[in-house]
Amino acid sequence: MDQELEANLLNWNDRVRVHVESRFYDVEGWLLKAPRPPSREIEALGDLAGKSLVHLQCHFGMDTLRWARAGATVTGIDFSPAAIDEANSLAERAGLSERASFVCANVYDAPQALAGRRFDVVYVSLGALCWLPNVAAWGAVVADLLAPGGRLYFHDGHPFTSCFDDDGNQIIYSYFEEPGDPFVSDSSSTYTDGEELSATRTYEWNHSIGEIVAALIGRGLVLDSLTEHDWTLFPRFPWLEETATGLLVSPEGRPRIPLSFTVLAHALG
Repeated sequence: MDQELEANLLNWNDRVRVHVESRFYDVEGWLLKAPRPPSREIEALGDLAGKSLVHLQCHFGMDTLRWARAGATVTGIDFSPAAIDEANSLAERAGLSERASFVCANVYDAPQALAGRRFDVVYVSLGALCWLPNVAAWGAVVADLLAPGGRLYFHDGHPFTSCFDDDGNQIIYSYFEEPGDPFVSDSSSTYTDGEELSATRTYEWNHSIGEIVAALIGRGLVLDSLTEHDWTLFPRFPWLEETATGLLVSPEGRPRIPLSFTVLAHALG
């Protein structure tokens, strides 16, 4: 593992402790409410009861376990040992251990770590791809993990938003990927409430929509849809407003920009 990913690993190990105890994730409330996947994901993927799903960069498993609750057999993979420990604990507490397993591995090593298993669905949720330096290698992993006819569901923050400063008022970064030139940050805070982090250095990479699509179709996947959204689930900018349905959008009078996007694709049968 190179120094950038090693620094990110230290940071994410540190974040797990903060996130599990945060009001943002509200683990105890999640256990009580026992949520299933959001309706937009169910509409995209349908009934996955009895199907296999692998969640890349699963953190401590909350999104993964929603699909276990909906009847899928799920596998989460993450490079953080702390996250995997918490994911296994959460699965046990939620009574979902029989349908959920979690593996600690770098996402690029997922095919080997999962012993060549193939899945009906590869699932990637918000806040994943920016932590990976090589999007083409990620596309190869997705292709290797999909069974014939298997489907990819990928929802993430729109790369255009990564061009802006934290206030969302000025473009300061390139939209297009600069090989070997990641965004470097030193911050003791994370996106949740909670105490400060001790491992503060992180590295992120911006991947354009075109690069992401090319990474997938270049590995033989068939693109079913690419949808850019004027909403997100992550408070990327302080001026975003929350709708009655919990989405974050640009306020009235401010230009609408793409805030997130969804890619649906499938492997040839």
